Amino acid sequence: MSTFSGISTALSSLMAQRQALEVAGQNIANANTVGYTRQRADITSIAGMSTPSMYSSVPSSGNGATVTGISRLGDPFLDARLRTATGTSAQLGVQAASYANLESSVGEPSTTGLSSQLNTMWSAWSDLANTPDSAATRSVVLQDSQAVVDQLKTLYTSASTEWSQSRSDLASMVSDVNTAASSVADLNSKILSITNAGGSANELMDTRDQLVTQLSSLTGATARVKDDGTVDVLVGGNALVDGARANAIAVTGAATFTNATTSAPPANSVQIVWASNPTVQVPLASGKIAGTLAVLAPPDASGTGGMLTEAAASYNAVATALATTVNALHSTGQDQNGNPAGNFFAVDSTQPAGLGLSVAITDTTKIAAATVSMGATDGSMADKISQLSSASGSPDTAWSTFVVKLGVDSKSATSRATVAEAARSTAEGLQLAQTSVSTDEEATNMLTYQRAYEGSARVLTAIDQMLDTLINRTGVVGL
Repeated sequence: MSTFSGISTALSSLMAQRQALEVAGQNIANANTVGYTRQRADITSIAGMSTPSMYSSVPSSGNGATVTGISRLGDPFLDARLRTATGTSAQLGVQAASYANLESSVGEPSTTGLSSQLNTMWSAWSDLANTPDSAATRSVVLQDSQAVVDQLKTLYTSASTEWSQSRSDLASMVSDVNTAASSVADLNSKILSITNAGGSANELMDTRDQLVTQLSSLTGATARVKDDGTVDVLVGGNALVDGARANAIAVTGAATFTNATTSAPPANSVQIVWASNPTVQVPLASGKIAGTLAVLAPPDASGTGGMLTEAAASYNAVATALATTVNALHSTGQDQNGNPAGNFFAVDSTQPAGLGLSVAITDTTKIAAATVSMGATDGSMADKISQLSSASGSPDTAWSTFVVKLGVDSKSATSRATVAEAARSTAEGLQLAQTSVSTDEEATNMLTYQRAYEGSARVLTAIDQMLDTLINRTGVVGL
């Protein structure tokens, strides 16, 4: 090893330590940057350049150090775990939130809930049975019955509005998926170009990973890292992003609540399909979109369809039961004028029962409080109607069944969402522990690199002094 090779060795160390110091500075600069993955300069030793020969006996100490690359200190396993947990949590969170909104609109138990209004209406019929000739009591029966009708319409309209909002949100989410997928494909192309040229694309990879996590939240997507540094994003095993190419998705199917509740399959369901092949559905197992599709699902015979359409079906069932049971008795009674009575409630056949229900009577004298031939002051028919609240097939029974099921399903959805969010939070904590910047650790690294840099500079100074002695002071004795 020559004296001048020592200069090269010290110089390589200066350059390596300076570059490592710059990486530590980059880490500290991004300590609070969301999605940033800490980096490390990979410093390796440069081997000596000795040539083997039979007379080569001087050992070589190497030619210094060099930075061979800048590594991202992430963990693909922890990233994959977080994305899986994120997709599940997002799906269950959407469903739990929709159940909470539905429960809020139902408002049970409360004094303004439908069960309370039904009780008030039955009480009005009971009062009419006791005072059948009272115009005021008859007016109260009409008012309380109208209140029940209005409440059913409000409930049905609320479910319809919630469905329409969820449908709009779904379209927005699909647009976000297509935008994010296109961005991932574009980043794949840029990263490949940079790495092929020998550069570092760590910051672009951070941005790409954030987009992949966003796609996981929306679609439950997973990522497959390839040897060239690009990633494929898969949804149900199908490529949403394949290298530098993104495959767009689209929404088809029911566009209105009426379509979802009255149309025949498959027009009554909302589906996510590949934009390039609309006949093929995108297999979504988790993510916000999967949760929203569950909310928007049509009703089914088993009662396990979408929560909003099933709620509408229950409102229709209550309205139908109310009209059927009350009319069955009322139409056989006698009004205050002694004439045969007609139906008390009417249902518009062109609308769902929950919306089409109305009070058919506007004249209080047309209310049948009496049984035929029992006289105008008889209240036996009103008494029979008041007892419908506890009869088999009553609207109260239908409503109670719906409310109990809603409460159980909502509690279950909330519990599952809470557990899933806890799992996501744990996975995120583990991932951040691996990727986040510790300013204390980086400060220690900076001090290490600084001291190494100073040491290399001292080596250069020592060699300079040696050369100065050799060049300027050797052989000058006596001069």
